[in-house]
Amino acid sequence: MTRRQIPDTLTLEERAGHALNAMVGMADREYGGIPFFAANLMTDPANLTHGDWDFGSSHGRMIDGMILARHMSGETFGAETEQRYRDNLMSFFKEDGLSYRQTNPNFDWEPNANLIDQRAVILSLTTWFMATGDAKAKEAADRHVAALKRIAIKEREVWYYPASEYKEGGWPSANAAQLRLAPDPAAFCGRLVMPLLKYHELTGNRDAFELCQFFVALIVERSGVFNKDGSFNDALAYRSGHFHTRLGTLDAIARFGAFTGDASLIAFVEKSYAWALTQCTAFGWTPGDMKEQAYEHETCSLVDLIATGITLAKSGYTKYWGTVERFIRNHLTESQLLDLDWVKETDDRSRNVAGRISYTNVATSTRGAFAGYSAPNDFCCDVNHGRGHTNDLQICCLGSGTRGLYMGWSNTVTEKNGKISVNFLLNRGSKWLDVESHLPHEGKVVLRVHRDLSSLQVRIPEWAGFAKVRFVRERDGSATEGRGSEPSRWVKECFLQLNEAYAGETITITFPLSERTTVETAIGQTFVTQWRGDDVVGITPSGTKHPLYTGRSVFDEAPMREGELRRLESELVW
Repeated sequence: MTRRQIPDTLTLEERAGHALNAMVGMADREYGGIPFFAANLMTDPANLTHGDWDFGSSHGRMIDGMILARHMSGETFGAETEQRYRDNLMSFFKEDGLSYRQTNPNFDWEPNANLIDQRAVILSLTTWFMATGDAKAKEAADRHVAALKRIAIKEREVWYYPASEYKEGGWPSANAAQLRLAPDPAAFCGRLVMPLLKYHELTGNRDAFELCQFFVALIVERSGVFNKDGSFNDALAYRSGHFHTRLGTLDAIARFGAFTGDASLIAFVEKSYAWALTQCTAFGWTPGDMKEQAYEHETCSLVDLIATGITLAKSGYTKYWGTVERFIRNHLTESQLLDLDWVKETDDRSRNVAGRISYTNVATSTRGAFAGYSAPNDFCCDVNHGRGHTNDLQICCLGSGTRGLYMGWSNTVTEKNGKISVNFLLNRGSKWLDVESHLPHEGKVVLRVHRDLSSLQVRIPEWAGFAKVRFVRERDGSATEGRGSEPSRWVKECFLQLNEAYAGETITITFPLSERTTVETAIGQTFVTQWRGDDVVGITPSGTKHPLYTGRSVFDEAPMREGELRRLESELVW
């Protein structure tokens, strides 16, 4: 890595370092390092609260997020907290191989293996093993996958779980299994496919692949989760069309379709994805569901949209690269809590209840977290509809938000069959080349090539057109110019084909910036949105609690700073 002048524009690896601060800060030192689940930032003082997710699910998301954040950012702080999370996670396993929620004296729930928790558990074990090769993580994952297979109810062509919670010794009701009274298949089966498939890719575990195969068949062929037109089934039995679990399931099916070469699955996902986009804003706000939680956007849902869009784009639906970049540049990064001047905090511990609530240093602890339930124009959702104000932060959204940063960072520059593709116009270092983005200030991207490349292509935003796209290639003291209007310059409509590139070459691409206004609709509410390129620079009406999209300054030329972009020879691929 070399320090030089780089654009002072969005750099995802730096955002990952901020997220790591919150993942460390959310650990409850007064309760065995168990992470808090939620935060209410609108009270005086703000508070952090525990919930029933704090065991398998929250730990899994934190371990996964911390590993990815470190890989992106190179930050090393908080290792003791991460080790505590790992130790805690391992302690939740019982002899049957499943992860169980523990008794909390402040809440009235029984220990159980919740099926939503199991997804985060295998996710974390997969990332843990991917990053370290730790035999202990693999042993736990193998036992866990075997248990998930063992407890599944197996029909001729589909598998499913007949309840949301498994108890030691069996399902609570044999009758539920016999009558096929399965709970929401997307929440308890569909979302499991994503980490199970990656675990199979890493290790060849056959149980993991079988679970994916039969769960995907359940969703696509038998479940009714998705309607024929691709829309979400909003029946109560299907969690009112809950967006996080629907979109997470689409992400999983898309990955399985790509892995198995099943084009029908990719088409199935694309139909529902296209419908889902009609329910969201162009900058990435999503409904929580289609009923009571409709007004509550979860960062988790947006990250599912990002991940699914990336798989679809890689599978040939290249228009979704631009969709995903808008989501990353806007509601994902705007939902990250970096300014805490408005949060009332105290260092007093007298009102804390171990295992339930803390009022101590909440702002300091949560800096870098992501919104739990946000409005399109406000970090805090406090509308008159739905459930009103609930949580401002949720730890699931912190883990998911970090994973969203990682998916953007990891897929900015990709390689396939020797072709290097720049998919997002974001600052990014890599072993092949560095991307320096001057957006949204200027329509300008600079590529600094480190190795000889046989084929290089760069995605140009659809609003930039092609006739006025210019590029200058500088190498060994000489320069050549090219234009987007030249014949045979474009592939898949949006990729500028640059052909061979050489170590030491600098390629500067310029194009016109689009300044426009759109009217975005979110559950019957309208927002006038100002754009500069792919970035929202203003929104009306403005939020009232902690307004979003109000602090984005743009200049005629991109400000510069001294810095470095992280380059790794080997990267974790999710």
